[in-house]
Order: sequence, then C-alpha cells, then structure tokens
Amino acid sequence: MAKVIYYTTSQGKNPVEIFLDSLEKKDKAKIIRILQYVEIYGSITTLPHVKKLSGTPFWEIRILGKINIRVLYVTLDKAHILLVHGFFKKKQKTPIKEIEIAINRMKNWQNRTKTS
Repeated sequence: MAKVIYYTTSQGKNPVEIFLDSLEKKDKAKIIRILQYVEIYGSITTLPHVKKLSGTPFWEIRILGKINIRVLYVTLDKAHILLVHGFFKKKQKTPIKEIEIAINRMKNWQNRTKTS
C-alpha cells in the first residue's frame, strides 16, 4: 500500500488539488478512484490508466475522452507517492514545459523535506 501525498508550495498552496477541483465532477471522480487503486495495488496494476513517462521519474494518471487529463506523480518509496502536477494534454507528446513544472515541484518538495 502507498500513501498519496499532494505537493504543496512553501506558501501552503496545493496546485494539484486546485487543478482537480477545477475539473468536472466525473473526471475528478475518475482520478480519485485511480489514486485509490494506486494506493492499494501499486502503479503497475492500474494500467492502462497509469503509465510511466519514459526518460523521467514520473508516472502519469491518464483520463482519456473529450478532453485528455494528466496528473503526474513520482514514487518516493514503497509507501509514498507524491502528486506534483495536473494539466490538460492537447498533443500526442507530453510537453516539456509540463515535465519541467513537475521536476521543479519534486525538487522543491525534496529540498524542503530534507531540512524539516
């Protein structure tokens, strides 16, 4: 079992939760359900809804449909995953800008948790 942790800024803002709250109720419910599966069974068992982003430490939760939604997370250890970024995917390839946001948030979180 893995516990889901939401990235928060040093000011206490939670950008992933803000993103999820902006979604339609059914899309948010799908993501929450997938996160529950990840917590219980792990990332591998939730394919095809979860996919490893090659060349990065990130996994993406994939909601396909009228709009394509992605939520990026990283596994911290066997017991924790960190949700770092959510966005609407408009092209086939995940934009570098979105991956850079996730990387910056992951590094920021790591730096802040090392000092506390």
